[in-house]
Amino acid sequence: MITVLFADDHEMVRIGVSAYLSAQKDISVIAEANDGGEAIGLALKHRPDIILMDLVMKEMDGIEATQQIIDQWPEAKIIIVTSFIDDEKVYPALEAGATSYMLKTSKAGEIAEAIRSTYAGQSILEPEVTGKIMNKMRSPQISPLHDQLTAREREILLLMTEGKTNQEISDELFIALKTVKVHVSNILGKLDVHDRTQAVIYAFKHNLTK
Repeated sequence: MITVLFADDHEMVRIGVSAYLSAQKDISVIAEANDGGEAIGLALKHRPDIILMDLVMKEMDGIEATQQIIDQWPEAKIIIVTSFIDDEKVYPALEAGATSYMLKTSKAGEIAEAIRSTYAGQSILEPEVTGKIMNKMRSPQISPLHDQLTAREREILLLMTEGKTNQEISDELFIALKTVKVHVSNILGKLDVHDRTQAVIYAFKHNLTK
């Protein structure tokens, strides 16, 4: 018997899908959750074979719930069942640790088969999802602008975020003021910004201050 936890904040969806799954001879829905936080608690308590996880829920979304479950229970097998096919939903869900990704437009029988296949160790993806992943793999990966910075330029940029002037940077790093100015000019050019303020904003936005 394959045990299942179903997390979805739409009660009618839970009732309908759970009723169909429970009618299967080899599947048992042992718990239901109406938000991500509840799903985490039930998943860790019951350790079901499969977790069906909706993505968009009121209290905590399925991506965050999936991540927290996997962090605490890496062996969990989670099937995303959602209406969303957007890139900003698909990739974070898979990166969080979801095993399979199904659409709510799938027939209940298809979800049941996905449960069996995922339980058997396979990863089931909707054709649309597979296509998006393949397209992303084929697309050239564009490196962020700050990858062009040298170690010294990153060091100077960090000091800029601390509000240090060129003279203060020169004194702290024991390099000539003229050299600092050259580095700052290179930083602005590589980050495609016009002044120090924009460079600092860029640094904070891309978490370069650590």
